[in-house]
Amino acid sequence: MKSTVEHLSPTRVKLAVEVPFDELKPNFDRAYREIAKQVRIPGFRPGKAPRQILDQRVGREVVVQEVIREVVPAKYGEAVTEAEVQPLGQPDIEVAPTEGVDTLSFTAEVDVRPEITVPDYAAITVSVDAAEVTDQDVDDQLKGLQARFGTLTGVDRAVQNGDFVVIDLAASVDGEAIEEAQATGMSHEVGSGQLIDGLDEALEGMTAGETKQFTTKLVGGEHAGSDAEVTVTVQTVKERQLPEADDEFAQLASEFDTLDELKDDLRTRHARVKKMEQGSQARDRVLEALLEAAEVPLPEGMVQATLEARAHDAVHEFDHDEQKLTEYVESQGQTREEFDAELRADAERTVKVQLLLDEIAQKAEVRPDQNDLMQNLAMQAQRYGLSLEDFIQQAQQAGQLQSMIEQMQVETVRGKALATVVRAATITGPDGEELDLSELFGTDGDDADDAADDEDAPAAEGADAAAGPADGSEVAAADTDASDPESPSSQVEADGDADTEVVGAPDSTTRA
Repeated sequence: MKSTVEHLSPTRVKLAVEVPFDELKPNFDRAYREIAKQVRIPGFRPGKAPRQILDQRVGREVVVQEVIREVVPAKYGEAVTEAEVQPLGQPDIEVAPTEGVDTLSFTAEVDVRPEITVPDYAAITVSVDAAEVTDQDVDDQLKGLQARFGTLTGVDRAVQNGDFVVIDLAASVDGEAIEEAQATGMSHEVGSGQLIDGLDEALEGMTAGETKQFTTKLVGGEHAGSDAEVTVTVQTVKERQLPEADDEFAQLASEFDTLDELKDDLRTRHARVKKMEQGSQARDRVLEALLEAAEVPLPEGMVQATLEARAHDAVHEFDHDEQKLTEYVESQGQTREEFDAELRADAERTVKVQLLLDEIAQKAEVRPDQNDLMQNLAMQAQRYGLSLEDFIQQAQQAGQLQSMIEQMQVETVRGKALATVVRAATITGPDGEELDLSELFGTDGDDADDAADDEDAPAAEGADAAAGPADGSEVAAADTDASDPESPSSQVEADGDADTEVVGAPDSTTRA
C-alpha cells in the first residue's frame, strides 16, 4: 500500500491511498466465495461456481465493490496511522473508478486534531473574591433557618411583599383560554418570582376576594413569546412570623443547646460554602485566562456537530417549531440572527476548551482511575434518584452503559487537566495575597478528592461541562444544610387553626 497526506488546513487533511489488486488477493478470494454462495448458477452447487462464470453472470465490478467495502475502512485506518494524524469524526471518502485498472485508489478527507502549543499556565495569575464570612452573612443564614420554622398567620390587610397568598389564576391569548395556565387554590410567596412575570407586582396591594388582570409575555409552552391576559384572584393572605432566635430555637432547629453554638456552626458551614465558591471562581477565571493565551485552530466539522446539537436542544423546547423559537427569541429582545450567532460562538468555545484540555491531559499524562468512574456513576445515580446498582442496570439494559462510561472518562480527564492548570496558576484574593486552594484542587502530582458537587456550576462553561470540574467532580457552592433559606413548598395546618400554618419542618440537623 502507498499513502500520502496533504494538509489542507491546520485542522483537515487529505489522505491518498493506492493498493495494488495483487495485495488484495485474500480479499478477492473472500468476495468470490461470498458471492458464489448467494448466486444460483445451473450446473454448479452453491458456492462452487468458478470465478470466470461469476464474472460473466454478475460482473467483475460487483466483486470489486465487495472488496472495496471490506478493504477501504481497513486501509484508511492504516493510512491514518502512517500519517500520524488524529482524526476527528468520520472521513469523506471518494473511491476512484476501478474499471480497467489493477489498483484500488481512494482519497479520504477528514478533520484532525490540530497541533496546539499549550501556554505556560504557571504564568497565569487571576484574582478571586474574598471568602470571609461576615456577621451579616451569619444573620442571613439564621433568618433563613428561622423561616423554615416560621408560621403563617392570616391577616386582614392588603398583600405585601413577603406574604403568602392562595390564589386562582387564569390566562388567555387573543381571548382563547390556555388550558395549562389555569390554576385554583395555588400557594405563592409574593416577591419570590417563582411563577409568571408581573404576578408579584399585580398582587401587592390586593386584598382577599379581589380580582385583577394584567398582561405578561409567556416564556414556554405552545404560546411562548405571546402576550397573555392573566386574571388573578386572591383567596387568602397570610404573613410569616418567625420564631424568636434564642437557645430554645437552637434546640428545636439543630443539635445544639445554645444560640451561640448554632451561630458558630452556621459560620463554619457558610465558610465552607464561600471557600467552594472561591474555588469555582478560580477555576473559571483560570480557564478564561488559558483560553485567551492559547491559539487553537478549530475543526469545522467538530464545531458544526456541536452547533447542531445546541440548535437541536434549543428548538426541542418548542416542539421543534422553528417559528416558535424565533418568536420567543424576539420576545427576549434579541433577533434570531443574534441568537444563532451566540450559539455558534458557544459551540466554538466548547470545541476550543475540549481540544485544549485534551492536549494538556495528554502532555501531563492524566488518566482516569476506577475511583473516578465509580464516583461519577454514583453522582449520576443520585441525580436520578436511583441506587448505583439500579442506575447501572438500567443503563446496561438501554445499551448506554459503555458510551456513558467512555464519556465520563473523557470528562474526568479534562477535569483533572484543568485542575493541573489551576494548581500551577497563581490565585490571589482582592488584597493581592496568594491563596492556597490545595484543599479543593490538590497539590502537584495529586488528584484532589471531590470537594463538592454542584450541577449548577459549569466546570468549563460552554463545554457541555466536558471540561469538567477541576478534579473530576465539580467544585462549587453546593453545601446544602439547615442554614439555607428556602421558600416553603407546602404548608401544614397546625394546632387546628386554619389561619396559622407551620412553614417548613426539621431536617437532618434537627435534634432527635
